[in-house]
Amino acid sequence: MNTLSMLKGSFAISIAALCAVCCLLSPPLAIAQDEQADGSLRDRIKQRVVERREGQQDNEIDSAGALKIQKPGDYTRSLQHDGLARSYRIHVPKQYQASKSAPLVLAFHGGGGDMDYMAKDEYYGLISKSDAEGFVVVFPNGYSKFKSGKFATWNAGACCASARDNNIDEVGFVRKMIASLTRELNINRQMIFATGMSNGGMMSYRLACEMSDTITAIAAVAGTDNTIDCQPRKPVSILHIHATNDDRVLFNGGAGKKFRDESKVTDFISVPDSVKKWVTQNHCQSTPLQTLEKPGAYCEKYAQCKGGVAVQLCVTDTGGHSWPGGTKPRGSESPSQVISANDVMWDFFTSSHATNTLTHQTP
Repeated sequence: MNTLSMLKGSFAISIAALCAVCCLLSPPLAIAQDEQADGSLRDRIKQRVVERREGQQDNEIDSAGALKIQKPGDYTRSLQHDGLARSYRIHVPKQYQASKSAPLVLAFHGGGGDMDYMAKDEYYGLISKSDAEGFVVVFPNGYSKFKSGKFATWNAGACCASARDNNIDEVGFVRKMIASLTRELNINRQMIFATGMSNGGMMSYRLACEMSDTITAIAAVAGTDNTIDCQPRKPVSILHIHATNDDRVLFNGGAGKKFRDESKVTDFISVPDSVKKWVTQNHCQSTPLQTLEKPGAYCEKYAQCKGGVAVQLCVTDTGGHSWPGGTKPRGSESPSQVISANDVMWDFFTSSHATNTLTHQTP
């Protein structure tokens, strides 16, 4: 070995020894900081990937929207929001024409259900009502831990289950869905309504609170207002439909004994308190007018509200936890047939729109 090689070897050994000493003397804090920096970098990269995927999905939706739905029929769509894949079904009525704007009804399923169940015409009749009246009906799917989307719930504030516990951004999803729908279809933006069964009715109340700039009126069936924060920018018309003998969302407040795990729901607000809240919120007259009275059901309406809106309550004596006028595949009690939730709902929606339009045209 020559002198030069020996010098190189000695130099390498010295550098290695120096590095070893430095590592031994380095404080643990420096290593922890490096790990935190790596973690932050990983988080940033992960966030970039999610944002890029959402952007790509938006482009796909925009591209599909540019084609537009031209024909009546049934369609299924999905979008990415808040890192989750969210789905919804669309029913375009038989008389739809792309040259004419159509009303839009968002129909939210009950807790533990899904969009396919809510779209079953033999149970809820919303597709038949859509074809009869000419409105587009959309069935969004709630948050589910399963890829199938089954057993889904809505984060309606104090209720319900996984959607609530994971603080799912339902309002953001609905806004994104409506934006996509208005690209694909010719929607009358002054006639966007929401309805729902049970947890879905509660979700409709949340939209009235947080999307009053978009939603004209809601119809909640068997689901009271369990929102946590409610500061609507403008008045919204409210229809509430409920059976006095509801054994799940109790008419006078509380959760029924049929819930296997009460921690998945809440101590439900009563029907009278939900109605009173919106009568006050909309600055309506405190005394209602009787608009329907027949054996087994009645309706009363609070009028002269701010902005031309209205608050209406329809009550059935029987039917339990169900959709009046519909059918049930199972359960201890069939829905009341004294009134049709769909008929009452659509009459309320159209009259609310007409009154709202007239109010805004009046100097």
